[in-house]
Amino acid sequence: MDIKRAKQEIKDSIEAYLKKDRFGEYVIPPVRQRPVLLMGAPGIGKTQIMEQIARELKIGLVAYTITHHTRQSAVGLPFIKEKEFQGKKFSVTEYTMSEIIASVYEKMEKTGIKEGILFIDEINCVSETLAPMMLQFLQGKTFGNQEVPKGWIIVAAGNPPQYNKSVREFDVVTLDRLKKIEVEADFQVWKEYAYKEEIHPAVISYLELRRENFYRIENTVDGKLFVTARGWEDLARLIQVYEDLGKKADRDVVSQYIQYPVIAKDFANYLELYYKYKKDYKVEEILEGRWTEEVLKKIRAAAFDEHLSIVSLLNGKLGSLFTECFKMDAFVAKLYEYLLYYRDNQSAMLLEDVKNLAQKDMERQKKAELLTRQEEQIFQDVIDTLERYARELKGELFIGDAAFDEVRRMFVRETQERESLMEHTGEILTHVFDFMEAAFGESQEMVAFITELNANYYSVWFIKENGCDQYYKYNKGLLFDNRQQEILQQMDEAEGMLNVGIK
Repeated sequence: MDIKRAKQEIKDSIEAYLKKDRFGEYVIPPVRQRPVLLMGAPGIGKTQIMEQIARELKIGLVAYTITHHTRQSAVGLPFIKEKEFQGKKFSVTEYTMSEIIASVYEKMEKTGIKEGILFIDEINCVSETLAPMMLQFLQGKTFGNQEVPKGWIIVAAGNPPQYNKSVREFDVVTLDRLKKIEVEADFQVWKEYAYKEEIHPAVISYLELRRENFYRIENTVDGKLFVTARGWEDLARLIQVYEDLGKKADRDVVSQYIQYPVIAKDFANYLELYYKYKKDYKVEEILEGRWTEEVLKKIRAAAFDEHLSIVSLLNGKLGSLFTECFKMDAFVAKLYEYLLYYRDNQSAMLLEDVKNLAQKDMERQKKAELLTRQEEQIFQDVIDTLERYARELKGELFIGDAAFDEVRRMFVRETQERESLMEHTGEILTHVFDFMEAAFGESQEMVAFITELNANYYSVWFIKENGCDQYYKYNKGLLFDNRQQEILQQMDEAEGMLNVGIK
């Protein structure tokens, strides 16, 4: 199955394992809570989905790559303890607490969260001395003589043998105690994630044309050649930062992440063309609603794959604006929550106290690892704004209802800025649709444009919140199965032409 379905399966299992009856006991007793074994190729996002599941379920997460551990760190160190049995004293070997089990207790102490996931990666690649301990861990949920605390669900991940020479096969006795899920790389699922995580649009558009280059691992006479989802994401992050620094990611840079020379060369060439099209077709002017007949003639005469690159450039720019609108909306909504609290409690607290409360809320959720990076940034913006409001109030010496009236006036500035950004983005979306109609009409290119809008979490959110008549018109009229098949066939043909060029 794909990683999205695997995530839901794991999430469902954990929710079932953590369900309690009216007596506070787990409905499925711990002895029947099978550890989940997630098997799949490296670099497809197994660790990331565990982080997402923990945040969404608001439970803890302790993650270990077991190949980094020795028997001593995983099981604990032996020591001699005197015990008495039937009136006789004996020296008995016991073990200190496993570092891994200790980490679970430390997580509970740190976050205050008593339930969670103990995630062990590369579990079938352990050393020979540690292998028996891993079998004991999966079968009995213990490291040495230390049990995994109740309420902590074991999820393990491993790589199939074709990807790692160190893989050890599990026996039937062990497998019969596990909930095994096999997962494969899937570009369409990754693309949804990529849009939500603001992956560079050049990477998304390239992989849309070259889906077979999304994930490949091959053994050759020259060694192992590979490209993974992790590699594409890390490269995309670097490209974004390079652009901010005025640098370029050339073929040498690309090959440091995409360790498959033909694919690295192909993407490096595509990235050059991507930047060239951005300049040649004056994308910024298109977004502002200004384009010439000369640009329309030029693009109509271009090849289909070039058309798709232009569509990707426009989608990339729109995606950034949609994301900015989403963040602004979330910021205003959270700020409003704290201002309502201030209104209801202003007789007992100052705005400075509300700011301090927001600071404590953020630190508490951050400590519990319940915030994404985006949510933390929005939280910080709210705290900074409350601090600014408090300074302005103090400078003008407002008190009582007059203070709240002034805060309300200041909040209007934030809402107006939000409305302005929403309106500006809506106008740009209209300009892009106008350009698409002028350049391509009801074509495969329009299908591609609508399809990418539908794949982007932030564009779907924006259109749902603000509407767009042209989107509704084309989304209803173009996205039938036969039209989608046409666009896929066109992409395959364009891909074949490009493949001829790189051989």
